[in-house]
Amino acid sequence: MKIRPLADRVVIKKVEAEEKTASGIILPGSAKEQPQMAQVIEVGPGGFVDGNEVKMEVEVGDKVIYSKYAGNEVKIDSEEYIILRQSDILAVIE
Repeated sequence: MKIRPLADRVVIKKVEAEEKTASGIILPGSAKEQPQMAQVIEVGPGGFVDGNEVKMEVEVGDKVIYSKYAGNEVKIDSEEYIILRQSDILAVIE
């Protein structure tokens, strides 16, 4: 199944947290810091949203940092995704 976002929405998938620290200490699941970092899976077409023209600035494959409580989590075919507005994306990691 494929997700096709509408308007200024973006589908992202969280990047897994690191399992060990820089010094080599392995972290248990509860100690891992959950980053607000994700990879863009699909991008909506943009267009006019609330009377303003929105140009999509992210592309499929970009790694992004997003707002902590942004979007809606959905589970499709046992994969978890987040659908959010482009304005909830804070930065693109290059």
